[in-house]
Amino acid sequence: MSIVWMLLGLVLLVVGGEFLVRSSVALSFKFNISKLVIGMTVVSFATSAPELLVSLQAALDGSPDIALGNVIGSNIANIGLVLGITAFISPLTIDREFYKLNWPMMMLLSIVLYFMLQSGSVLDFKEGLALMISLVVFLYILIRRSKKANNSEIETEEVNETLKTTSNFKVIVWLIIGGAALYFGSEWLVFGAKEIAFNMGISERVISVTMVAIGTSVPELAASVIAALKKEKAISLGNLIGSNIFNIASVLGLTAMIQPIPVLNPSILGEDMFWMIGFAAILIPLAFLPKKLTIGRYKGALLLASYILFVYLAFLGDS
Repeated sequence: MSIVWMLLGLVLLVVGGEFLVRSSVALSFKFNISKLVIGMTVVSFATSAPELLVSLQAALDGSPDIALGNVIGSNIANIGLVLGITAFISPLTIDREFYKLNWPMMMLLSIVLYFMLQSGSVLDFKEGLALMISLVVFLYILIRRSKKANNSEIETEEVNETLKTTSNFKVIVWLIIGGAALYFGSEWLVFGAKEIAFNMGISERVISVTMVAIGTSVPELAASVIAALKKEKAISLGNLIGSNIFNIASVLGLTAMIQPIPVLNPSILGEDMFWMIGFAAILIPLAFLPKKLTIGRYKGALLLASYILFVYLAFLGDS
């Protein structure tokens, strides 16, 4: 029954996330916010909502290992699983912009998070606020750079213009459905994860960095694989890195501001954080060696094999 609760929770999170994105974008159009800003802020925040609700629910339920493991595991899965499988199916070309701003920001936040957690074994309000402020500064720089470069890529990819004509009634209904689905989805997912951990004798940390993290990455993975199989543009590395930045800065930042997140399991600092930083760091040599600015099948296979090793070692170390 625990798996059923977890699966139901994941389904509701996917549904809730989709409705929240659509309603948020439609609402933004009504306030005459530019598509560029909508794509970089509103859509990004809305797509991080499932992770945010899961981490917040876990922290409030007294399961900080799930709150931290969800984010750390999602960041590892985004690179190892999603990027690995997609690149294995169809090689990806890397935009030069990726290593100028996005990648350094992801690395900086990953390392800062490690030292924040290590310093007092808790992520508190001040540290959460600092993470949120860093995200605001990052978005400000990103939007300014995009406007100067006249970059319309995010407008065509991320924002659905048909939502401009959405009625107020529809927007309200979508918001209610999205909010309710996210609330119950996060509650059921956390409940199911805790039950599975208890029944299998596995720590909540292992369940969260593997099963919960993979679950919250499934929508992105499915969309990317389908696009890659159809030979369409799958995912951009910028989108995955952006997701990792939002996971740390907004998901953990906001959660810590509402409910401090203590580090109860030493493996989070001793193993999981190093895996997350390692997966982030490996992107630079992969981007330039041996074929410059391309992640092909061999590199994808390497990332995927590394991810499988991470999951295997997580369960092995907990047995």
